[in-house]
Amino acid sequence: MKKSSAKFAVRGLKLFAVIIILLTIGNVSAQRVEHYNSPLYSPKYYDPSAPESSNGLPPALQKVGIEQKLNEQLPLDAVFKNEDGREVKLGEFFGQRPVILALVYYECPMLCNEVLNGLTGSLKSLSFDTGKDFDVVAISFDARENDKPDLAKNKKASYMTRYGRPGTENGWHFLTGTQSEIDKVTKAVGFNYYWDEKSNQFAHAGAIMITTPEGRLSRYLYGIDYAPKDVKFGVMESAQNRIGNPAEQLMLYCYHYDPATGKYGLSILRVIRLGGIVTVLGLGAMIFVFWRRNRAKNELAS
Repeated sequence: MKKSSAKFAVRGLKLFAVIIILLTIGNVSAQRVEHYNSPLYSPKYYDPSAPESSNGLPPALQKVGIEQKLNEQLPLDAVFKNEDGREVKLGEFFGQRPVILALVYYECPMLCNEVLNGLTGSLKSLSFDTGKDFDVVAISFDARENDKPDLAKNKKASYMTRYGRPGTENGWHFLTGTQSEIDKVTKAVGFNYYWDEKSNQFAHAGAIMITTPEGRLSRYLYGIDYAPKDVKFGVMESAQNRIGNPAEQLMLYCYHYDPATGKYGLSILRVIRLGGIVTVLGLGAMIFVFWRRNRAKNELAS
């Protein structure tokens, strides 16, 4: 029995040591991730000497976010270009059906595609059809893309293929605009973003908004994964001009990784490391308790 108890303790200590080693290796690897090896990012340039904020957030992230403005009226007189390069008023897409609004930019190296992918995936699960039960309007908040109509056209073609429902093309709209017109929309919906010169990209949060047929904001859905039932109920309520309640604002930021330091905004690596340490300590405590119990049983048996 004593030999069995000793073997158990040795195995437990070996397991504990292996976990410590794996956690250390993972920590070192996380710090050495290179920006250019990731398919989610396009090459950017960073200033390694740039100071980090005391709360773990890059300075740019302190300037971004989404403030819910439920029941706010969208500026339907705002003028944009559609995917064919034709000037249109935002109001042309309202008046008959609810509208799902996505604020993205088409050359975004990461999050914007995930927002559109998540939205399209949710819509594929619904029996509702775009152009019949609701419309989708994507607006680029990058004014430089107003002179690149092919970007919007290619985006539409890509997501029409992904959506896979022929005959719904008239329900999808990909717009670009000047800074003044973009500002009208972003201010109305409470979408705050920031252009960071050091990284040459936008800092922004991920979300979609659902509006009533008249263009009033009725619901916000955050992140990149939208439950089909939430989208469905949002569209149904918006069709009845019902305004939702403020939701918990869980943000997923596009500008969340700094390749210069190998760190994540929101101190996510610190959270991961802390969770790993807590797990290891818990396993260590469990092994110690089992060892003490076995030892006590062996002493009683002898």
